[in-house]
Amino acid sequence: MHEKRRAVVAELIREEAATVRLLFSPELVRMQPIETGMAPPILDACRAEGLGAKTLGYPVHIARRARSDAGIPILLEIDFLPVGNSNGDAICVRYGDETAGYTVHVIDGAFKETSKDIIAHISNHYHGPSTIIGHMVVSHACNDHVPGLVDVLRTMDVRNLWMNRPWIYADEVLRVYPRFTSPGLYKRMRDKHEYLVELESIAIVRRIPIHDALQGARIGNFLVLAPSRDRYVSLIPHLDKTPEPSIQPYRSPFAALPVRFSNAVRETWTHETLAENLETSESNETSVVQLGIFDNHRALLTADVGPIGLAEAATYAASLGLLTPPNVVQVPHHGSRHNVTPLVLDLWLGQKLPYENSPRRGTAFCSVGADADIYPRKKVTNAFLRRGYPIYATRGETKTHFIGRELRNGWGSITPEAFSTNVEDDD
Repeated sequence: MHEKRRAVVAELIREEAATVRLLFSPELVRMQPIETGMAPPILDACRAEGLGAKTLGYPVHIARRARSDAGIPILLEIDFLPVGNSNGDAICVRYGDETAGYTVHVIDGAFKETSKDIIAHISNHYHGPSTIIGHMVVSHACNDHVPGLVDVLRTMDVRNLWMNRPWIYADEVLRVYPRFTSPGLYKRMRDKHEYLVELESIAIVRRIPIHDALQGARIGNFLVLAPSRDRYVSLIPHLDKTPEPSIQPYRSPFAALPVRFSNAVRETWTHETLAENLETSESNETSVVQLGIFDNHRALLTADVGPIGLAEAATYAASLGLLTPPNVVQVPHHGSRHNVTPLVLDLWLGQKLPYENSPRRGTAFCSVGADADIYPRKKVTNAFLRRGYPIYATRGETKTHFIGRELRNGWGSITPEAFSTNVEDDD
């Protein structure tokens, strides 16, 4: 990229000494601080550091401020849509202001029949049938996340498609498939991902850019925290939709956490039985973890990620000074107890609160099928509550988190999941 396209940008993060951390981007972006009320101005900070155009680091872009230059409050809506009787994910996000305009961001589409609900929701609650979807994100290749996006991509105005395609990394994992040629492995992997291939084909025909959703990518106001490219590639031979490798491949570089199992089936506010390192599938661990930054309001979207991906996301966020409890968080994998541990919850949400009536830190949402009564798991609900995050489950209804607008007409208040003293046994 031509040097004139490179710009040094600064991210101001409120710390004890109001220090300035300088991050760099390979693209020109609006030079605005993420947090308000901080000094010094960005350009002065860059000059003080003596930074030039040839000094580059992680591709971190600057998020739009919560108030525009005209003082107009930003609008943020995160809508968790119902997906039928079974568990699945379909999330629609809109943010922006009247001056800069609005961005619509769709994450996952659950099942094929969910597509009509996504289209109807966007048409009814955003900007009508002609709404532009700035970004469509496929979190991972599971069939309860992808199929519903196909008709949305085919019929609506989508400007960017973000998804990770295992087959484009065939050469990098070929060493564990000695019976395959590179073209043969590429074809076999591609054949096993019919919905991703369909999305790819539609995007090519409609000339929609396809981007990798890997660590460091900026998707509008969202930053991808996980998976890293290296970890994603390391997981490919272990996925359900890739061939069985002939040679045992190298596993993820993130070491397992200490195991702590419990047969207890009763909990109190101070007694937690959620286990450490109950593993989820490798496919779930490829889920895209996104952190949305809207001034001092932050949203963490997790899809079906497990403890390893959450730890990787926390490590990356901490390296950028972004590891703080979010205002709103998606409960991973519909509230399965195999996807969160006390350690990763402490990293992301903070330590357990001393009392049940302690002030809450934020809000959690969980995509749950209408008939999936056992989700979210009670151990998971309790763990989130202890850290100040009541969980709101969809259960056949759209649940929304919003700032900058009034409650929609006809919508009412919602009730969170209750704390339970009787919880599931791990056996």
